[in-house]
Amino acid sequence: MARKGILGGDLPAKAERRRPADAPTAPRGAVGALQSSLTKLQENAVQEIDPSLIDDAGVEDRLGVDDAAQSQLRESLATYGQQVPVLLRPHHKTAGRYEIVYGRRRLKALRDLGQPVKAMIRQLDDHALVMAQGQENTARQDLSFIEKASFTAQLAAQDYARQTIADALSIDLPMLSRMLKVGTAFPLPFLRQIGSAPGIGRDRWMALAKALEDNNSRGHASALMNTPDFAQLDSDARFEAVFDRATRSTPKKPTAKPKPRTLRDAGGKALGDIKTTNKGVTLNISAKGADGFDAWINSNAEGLLQELHDRWGTQRRDD
Repeated sequence: MARKGILGGDLPAKAERRRPADAPTAPRGAVGALQSSLTKLQENAVQEIDPSLIDDAGVEDRLGVDDAAQSQLRESLATYGQQVPVLLRPHHKTAGRYEIVYGRRRLKALRDLGQPVKAMIRQLDDHALVMAQGQENTARQDLSFIEKASFTAQLAAQDYARQTIADALSIDLPMLSRMLKVGTAFPLPFLRQIGSAPGIGRDRWMALAKALEDNNSRGHASALMNTPDFAQLDSDARFEAVFDRATRSTPKKPTAKPKPRTLRDAGGKALGDIKTTNKGVTLNISAKGADGFDAWINSNAEGLLQELHDRWGTQRRDD
């Protein structure tokens, strides 16, 4: 599968990078400078857009909506108006429509209020969209660890290069690897049911992934997550409930089976095997190659065992 490069498309072969002879060229000179200035002014201008004309785009960065926080944002917008514009791009398929780059919570609140959306509109390809969304996420303090990890996993699933993802989030590659390890350990529907879990860090998420893998308890976790009581918990509590279910049902590691010990005569010949378990001691003398020793032991077992028991008693008293 081709990797997406810094320009957002599949990396072309060297021969394909040349501009075709009939490809349109940007205007040069005074006309080009004027057009560039007008484009920048248009991109920085804030416009009012009907929210019904705006569709989703980019990668999902929030795992569910905090109803209390959303209600607070809606009340603030109703009282003070929209102070910070959202960022849109023209729809890549449908003329007259737009796609949201960032500002999804504000868009939802304004839709609920029936108010137009103040927005900046910029021409962005898929790569530029991801970079803008990632940099916006980096600047926000309210995204949890798992939301950022899920964001990186979704970009990786869309075949963006790791360096591109790291640049979008302003992190180094080792940190990206750690985030991807967590983000790819859980399917997105599973994460949506738990939510942002703002109080849960990387180590706890990794412990949950290991517990679910070790005992194959995803089915038990799913049954818990589909109960009405689970939905009433806050996001951190939902994580704790799943974590408790996964770790509580982790099976005990099987203990190693005891191995028999071979008893030998002075010449090294095997006489039999003795094995100790929590149920007792077992002596096994195979008839094969025993030359009748097994039958002799069987005939004299009672006396031999009594003699050994007497010797054990004597030694015990002496000790």
